[in-house]
Amino acid sequence: MSRDESMKTFLICLMVASGLWLLTVGSIIAYKHVMFDRGCGGHLKRAADANSVEIATQELEVALTYMKENKLTEGYTSVIYTTPDEDVGFWYKNITASLEELKSLPPGASPLERTNVLMKLRETLLDKHDGSEKVTAPSGIAVFPANAMFAILLLIPATILGISIVVLIIKD
Repeated sequence: MSRDESMKTFLICLMVASGLWLLTVGSIIAYKHVMFDRGCGGHLKRAADANSVEIATQELEVALTYMKENKLTEGYTSVIYTTPDEDVGFWYKNITASLEELKSLPPGASPLERTNVLMKLRETLLDKHDGSEKVTAPSGIAVFPANAMFAILLLIPATILGISIVVLIIKD
């Protein structure tokens, strides 16, 4: 086997390994998204959709328990720089304040008061995006607090893959 053929074989093996690495990390990220949706995001959506203060309170309690257990209470989801929409602390405090508002509603509150609190909760928990509603949450929250680690785990094989492709193209 010539040196060029050995180099080509090595690069192809490197590309396959990088691709498998990307697939594995991507699968882990997808799994983390599903787990976040099951443990928190889905309950926030249910709280927003609730027709009673009691149901909304139950759903927010489940979501906040998940947030506490998974340390989603402070920090930023961003890796390089921080922006307000990635502030986990604000998001957590805002949801906590919503729960407190639901709990502070007096038992004899009028239907109008209850409806107003539920409407305010819905506006707090959901954003309109491309004609549909989605749960308000910092981007990257599903993999938080390991956002930097996942960025590196994706960047390294992507770089190796890109360099391997360039070298293969240049060699041919």
